[in-house]
Amino acid sequence: MNNIAEVRCGLVAVSRDCFPLELSQKRHERLYDECKKAGLIIEKIDPVVVTEKDVLKVLETLNQKNINALVIYLGNFGHETPTTMLAQRFFGPVMFAAAAEETGDNLVNGRGDAYCGMLNASYNIGLRKLRPYIPQYPAGTADEIAVMIKDFLPVARVYISVKKLKIFSFGPRPQDFLACNAPIKPLYDLGVEIMENSELDLYDICMSAQNDKRIDEVAADMAKELGGGNTYPDMLKKLAQYEVALLNFMEENLGASEYGIFANKCWPSFEKYFGFVPCYVNSRLASRGIPVACETDIYGALSEYIAAAATDYPVTLLDINNTVPPDLYAAEKKNIGDYKLTDLFMGFHCGNTPSCCLVNPNMQYQLIMHRLMEAGKDPDITRGTLEGQIAPSKITLFRLQTTADTQLRAYMAEGEVLNVNPKSFGAIGVFGIKNMARFYRHVLIEKRFPHHSGIAFKHAGQTLFEALKLLGVGDISTNIPGKDLYPGENPYSLIR
Repeated sequence: MNNIAEVRCGLVAVSRDCFPLELSQKRHERLYDECKKAGLIIEKIDPVVVTEKDVLKVLETLNQKNINALVIYLGNFGHETPTTMLAQRFFGPVMFAAAAEETGDNLVNGRGDAYCGMLNASYNIGLRKLRPYIPQYPAGTADEIAVMIKDFLPVARVYISVKKLKIFSFGPRPQDFLACNAPIKPLYDLGVEIMENSELDLYDICMSAQNDKRIDEVAADMAKELGGGNTYPDMLKKLAQYEVALLNFMEENLGASEYGIFANKCWPSFEKYFGFVPCYVNSRLASRGIPVACETDIYGALSEYIAAAATDYPVTLLDINNTVPPDLYAAEKKNIGDYKLTDLFMGFHCGNTPSCCLVNPNMQYQLIMHRLMEAGKDPDITRGTLEGQIAPSKITLFRLQTTADTQLRAYMAEGEVLNVNPKSFGAIGVFGIKNMARFYRHVLIEKRFPHHSGIAFKHAGQTLFEALKLLGVGDISTNIPGKDLYPGENPYSLIR
């Protein structure tokens, strides 16, 4: 997906002048070798930083090599001032790690005290108001720290991608979807650009693309992707024109940003003027790392994008939609396993989920819009969804949202899509998340999250949690296991 940042990570070691420089140098080299063994693409940067002038040399090298993420490795105690100055002056995400002692046979000249130095550095990190990535236990041998760096890289990818992102929105957010009417001010706190446009602008750019030479090529690609699910071949040129128009607009309007996503008005007037629903096009762009959120859901689009950057895999936006009927639960118990009925829900949307995430995807019409606009008639302007059962897989439910008073908050919960036929329409699946009932009540409802949720098709909670911390999001909720209580939960009326 070329709409997400490529991480180019540098590895820099630091040393304190009253400790052997050679110790930090050797450990630096050993860590670099372990990273290569682990298949990590990382650049070893010299010199080892001892003084503030070394910081300037290293920063120059980082700039020359176009490094956009940095690991600062305390090979020994390390000077706290040059160490944290390097982190402060580097423009991208930074990880700190400290060398553990390797052997009891060399604890005189071979002792580095980086375990202590990390504490010293942490105080200066606070003085400089930095937000680095620090692993849960940041001291380790070279092979252990290589694993920590592997965990850091997707976190860095999220951070860099968000900082270079522009969101394009079209149309006012719909009436009676106040949850989608979130203030945009916190986007600037994150470093995200926003360009809001009207539905008339969207119509104009689509009509302006009608003679684009790529329309036939895109329509042919759609037919190939749909295969036997190409239910309405007469729709493909219209949909291809819309896809080309969006991509043209993005390319022409990225400006100072590198990556773009969309949050577009998609009903009710859209269908009357465009002659289709845009769901299938939304699904295709999401598969390329360019989410297009329904109903002008700006924070939904951002949530999808962060999930895509965390997993480097297509994502979708679904309604946390409906409960699973007891008879369906009983009939499918062998495929449901030990999930309780209240652990389950159906995730649904009209048809915006990428085809690679669906079982037997096929183009259909949007039933809800059809009821509203074409009742009693054959489907016409409400055609263009991509329907199918969502394929069984691991998932992470994720949403970043702002409150009415512009405070950012987020949630995440890992679970799975079950191999259960939902027996309904749209892009839909049966989701299982442990303790979902309490999470639904004490996070989703209690913290006023909207019905849309970003869906990552992998377990990505660790990456998402750390990335949000780096981005400065302080209110992060997860599904709490067992008998631990959510804030404000009544211990006398726990949901069973």
